[in-house]
Amino acid sequence: MVLVMAARRRGGDPCSRNKLIVVASETDLTAFPTLTAPQLERLSAYGDEHEVTAGESLFVEGQRHYDLIVILDGEADIVYIDAGTVDASTGPTAAADNETIIATHGPGRFLGELSLLTGQRSFLRGRMRNDGRVLRINQGEFRRLLASDPEIGDIIFAAFVARREIIRGGAGASSLRIIGSRYSSRALELLGYVQRQHLAYQWIDLDGDDAEGVAELLAGLGVRPVETPVVVSRVAVLRNPTVGELASYLGLVYEPTSLELLDVVIIGAGPAGLAAAVYGASEGLKTLLIDRVGVGGQAGTSSRIENYVGFPSGISGGELVERAALQAQRLGAQITSPCTVTAIESVCDGYRLTLGDGAVLMARAVVVALGVQYRKLPLDRLADFEGAGVYYAATDLEARVCGPNPVTVIGGGNSAGQAAVFLAQQGAFVTIVIRGDDLSSSMSSYLVDRIDASPSITVSAHTEVTELHGDTHLQEITLTNNETGAARRQPCVGLFSFIGAVPFTDWLQGFLELDDKGFILTDTDLGDVVFDPLPFETSRPGVFAAGDVRSRSMKRVAAAVGDGSSAIRSVHQRLAATAAV
Repeated sequence: MVLVMAARRRGGDPCSRNKLIVVASETDLTAFPTLTAPQLERLSAYGDEHEVTAGESLFVEGQRHYDLIVILDGEADIVYIDAGTVDASTGPTAAADNETIIATHGPGRFLGELSLLTGQRSFLRGRMRNDGRVLRINQGEFRRLLASDPEIGDIIFAAFVARREIIRGGAGASSLRIIGSRYSSRALELLGYVQRQHLAYQWIDLDGDDAEGVAELLAGLGVRPVETPVVVSRVAVLRNPTVGELASYLGLVYEPTSLELLDVVIIGAGPAGLAAAVYGASEGLKTLLIDRVGVGGQAGTSSRIENYVGFPSGISGGELVERAALQAQRLGAQITSPCTVTAIESVCDGYRLTLGDGAVLMARAVVVALGVQYRKLPLDRLADFEGAGVYYAATDLEARVCGPNPVTVIGGGNSAGQAAVFLAQQGAFVTIVIRGDDLSSSMSSYLVDRIDASPSITVSAHTEVTELHGDTHLQEITLTNNETGAARRQPCVGLFSFIGAVPFTDWLQGFLELDDKGFILTDTDLGDVVFDPLPFETSRPGVFAAGDVRSRSMKRVAAAVGDGSSAIRSVHQRLAATAAV
């Protein structure tokens, strides 16, 4: 048996009206389950029944916080409306023949996908095909359902994940279009963000092969090339937006209320922060996870992690953190990015956190899991080429930009080795630049072996990058031998820097005790404090540190996950002790 979804277009060729697209085999039926009568009976306790009429919209594109809809009688279509022409004053409009029905749900089926968990605005429309009856379950009750009924919760969650994958590979991929230059740092920031958020999108490159077609598209949108990158959705055109503006439009920012007191705010959404969010939410804490860039941290940019327990064939960093983020959200944690904390103050109930936009959060406890960032090379014109040839991550995005051309990786650690192997596998010719003798003292042996075996990777020892060359994007670099002083220029379209990780803790100076390198001191490493610190607790009671930002941490993904989960145990102990006072 196969599952089919109707793809009917209103108007256009009448022969296409009943066209069927095979989208899933029997093994993929998790995307479109039909609930049993007993399951529907249990669901009725969480929602309200409503009579609905043919043509009535159950939710519309651009809507945030829509309900989980369960069909009791009748049928409902899931409709994707492609953006057609654009009016400069009103934005995109849809032509009649731009409407595609991508699924039809009958009795026992439910509507929705991952945006019901993440809070993202819907880019689809749910519409009744005929008169019927539905069960509406609001966001609060939907969360209670996931926590209270594991059987139905598992069915719904698995369906949402599968549906997002179908949407990403089908019509929904063009629901969010990003148009810009591959050499634009702003464009790459936007692309990196939507990838980290696991959103369906379409990338249109101004410097691609179809430059004339892209120019016509921009003209049709009423956008000038100087206004790119541009993000186009069904209901809006965002000209040269920041990542924060895009996140706000998509509905992926946290909206604090003055009365809300969170149990724990976790700062940093790398492996440590994600583990803390999973454990905090699973144990009933009101949990908020925030990150100044996006979910994943440095681990999220790793092309492959092969020494993480439970994945014998390895797993990409992006996939690992994506799974963790979904797990945390399913358990009830809220995640928001980009979001920057600029200050923390002690108050009677815990801590007040001030965000970059001036908003204020109140939390009983805080977990700092900021991770580290790579040092920047002290080179002239570095800022000119960041995002246009100089990168601090090696993902599919950067690999596509560089293509089968010469690139250089700086660094001798595992991150550098993973990047070099990945880029070589994508067809690039890679030079690894290290200041020392060889890689064996700083890199795992399995990576050293792969680098030695790759004909596309060259290791240049006792070498440093001393100059960058190019016009609008990087074209060449100068390499200098640090023993002889001999210098040479060589082609380079991508310089990947993985050197000297430093903590992002300058803003915590004077609030928490730090070591001489800026890492946060915890528990037994602290000096004299007026309380007995718990494991992972900092010099402030109720503030904890986990992962790479913690002094003397192991700087490995598995260790960071252990830190994050263990820190939550201490959070519970501190909250219990505070409540008992």
